[in-house]
Amino acid sequence: MMSNSNSANREYKKEQLRGRMISTSQASASARRGASQAPSDVSSLETSATRPSSRVTADFRAEEEISRQRRESAETIRKAHNRVLRGRTVILTVILCLIAGAAGGVYWYNRFAKLENTTVVWERRMEQTENTFTGYVGFGENVLKYTRDGASYIDASGKDIWIQSYEMNFPIVAVCGNYAAIADQQGNNIYICDETGCLGVATTVLPISRITISSRGMVAAIVEDQLSSNVYYFQRDGSEMEIYIKGLLNSADSQDDTGIGYVLDADLSPDGNLLMGSYFYVQGGRLRNRVAFYNFSEVGKNAVNRMVGGFHEIYEDSMVAKVACLSDSRAVAFADNSLSFYSLRDQMSPEMTLLIPVEEEIRSIFYNENYVGIIVYAASGEEKYRMDVYEADGTKAFSEGFSYDYAQAVVEGDMVFLYNEDSCRIYNHYGNLKYEGTFDYTVSRITRGQLPNQIIVTGPQIMQELMLH
Repeated sequence: MMSNSNSANREYKKEQLRGRMISTSQASASARRGASQAPSDVSSLETSATRPSSRVTADFRAEEEISRQRRESAETIRKAHNRVLRGRTVILTVILCLIAGAAGGVYWYNRFAKLENTTVVWERRMEQTENTFTGYVGFGENVLKYTRDGASYIDASGKDIWIQSYEMNFPIVAVCGNYAAIADQQGNNIYICDETGCLGVATTVLPISRITISSRGMVAAIVEDQLSSNVYYFQRDGSEMEIYIKGLLNSADSQDDTGIGYVLDADLSPDGNLLMGSYFYVQGGRLRNRVAFYNFSEVGKNAVNRMVGGFHEIYEDSMVAKVACLSDSRAVAFADNSLSFYSLRDQMSPEMTLLIPVEEEIRSIFYNENYVGIIVYAASGEEKYRMDVYEADGTKAFSEGFSYDYAQAVVEGDMVFLYNEDSCRIYNHYGNLKYEGTFDYTVSRITRGQLPNQIIVTGPQIMQELMLH
């Protein structure tokens, strides 16, 4: 029984062992089959994994190419822009150099270049009768011609704009801006004109000694008799205003109407608000001089007798023969031994800003709204005369010696004209001689033309506009 049982067990274990061997063999076969199939599966996996990576790489490379093209395009644009900027900079530099060179050339030409030749721009022959007085004065942009028989306003081409007839023994003229007044000295009539013609005629009772006019056409006339001098005012239509100043030559030291003194000279400010006058009077047996200012605006009513300024101590040993209101804010007094400059900015309180002593004898004076000049006999040196020119505030513009025998001295714009009957000299405001020349006819007056380097030369028989070059 035991042996049978053991045999059965052995058989059973053998069967189990054989089953295990078959399972192992099958597993090995399966492993072999799996190993043979693995490359195909891996390749499939690798292919499926590689396909998205290739697309990413291609897109990345495309983006890099686009980015590279954009960078190249931007660099090309930048270089082109820089080239344009450099070109513009070069052009601008050249233009600025040309402008600077032209400005320097113009400056040098205007300041230093001397003009030696003339060309006639236009010419007009004037009618002239024997022993007839003829005078010329710059008026507006043109020239006013006046005689004993009448006046005419002549334009830049030599044509008459208007003609006014009258009869005067000795005509005198005052001009300011676009207004002019023509009076009969020691007579009684004043013709008030603008650039269109005569606006009115004023009449005085006493003889006229001198006149002045404002840029608004108001006229102040100084009339006198043996005992007094008076200043009367007229509108531009010739009607008399209820304003006057009366002065007596007496020993009163007061500054009332009669104590101010006898009028030597007077001038209106361009706006007509101020009258500047030079007065002489007797005090303590001595002849004295003062400069006084009167205000005829509304605010001037607050001043006693409208007198807003009086200066007499500085003129104790001198005589002021000429006063001039250069503008509404500047004035000057020409004494025989000094120049005194005044500020009129406060028209209720004029102020003397500068006194310039003059030791030499004064031969001539001239002025306009920008410049004041005197010519004196030179005390030493080779030159016969010395010309001192100042700006309106008293700043010295230049001083120049010369020996030219002139008869008249005027300043037109920024040019000084010295001339006699047959020649002239022209200086700029730097004191440089710009032109000197002679004429083959008698010269009465020289004025500046409308264009630079042009002058208008007038005489009894002829008028010419000349281009200097």
